[in-house]
This record gives sequence, C-alpha cells and structure tokens, in this order.
Amino acid sequence: MAILSSAAAAVAQTMPIAYLTLELRIEGAHSLKDKRQVLRSVKDRLRNSFNIAIAEIEVTDLWQRATLGVVSISDSRDYLDGLMRKVEREAARLANNAGAELVDSFFEFVES
Repeated sequence: MAILSSAAAAVAQTMPIAYLTLELRIEGAHSLKDKRQVLRSVKDRLRNSFNIAIAEIEVTDLWQRATLGVVSISDSRDYLDGLMRKVEREAARLANNAGAELVDSFFEFVES
C-alpha cells in the first residue's frame, strides 16, 4: 500500500477536472448503425488529437441525437479551459464533416 506524502496528497486533492458535454444532432442517420458510425469517427479523432477521455452518455435509441461526455484532468485550470475550448471547436468541425451538427455544449470544472 502506497502512502502519499502530505505535499502529494494536497496536490491530488486540489486537481481540477474539466467536464464538457456535447449534444449532437445527426440528420443523416437513418439507423442506429449510422449514428454509431458518426459517433465512433468523432470520438476516435478527438481522442487521438487531445489528452481526453470521451464516451457517449445518456445513451438513447434515437437515431438522430447523441450526447458525448469529455473529461480531462490537470493541475492547471487555465490549461483545461483552453483544452476544452479546442476540443469543442474541433468536435464541431468533425461533426460537420461527418454529417452531424453540434447543437449545444456545456462546460464545468469539478474539484477532486
């Protein structure tokens, strides 16, 4: 069992977590398979371009709607703010290229 020094424990306790929610509309999707193809493309490209974790949340069987959750952790709130802004812009661009539209997004910090 590892024991953290008090300095390491203090740093670990104050690390911010950035949480971004992306709501997509996929007009061209005529099946769940179409929806999954668009989402897989967007998620894979974002994951490969940025140091983030991304997953579909609020899973529904609606073919033309999807919600993605994006998270990252760092010791710098400024870094996370800039990162999530870049992720949001790139997500909008990738979604448009894949036949979808970013209709809304929400960003917040969660203190660990």
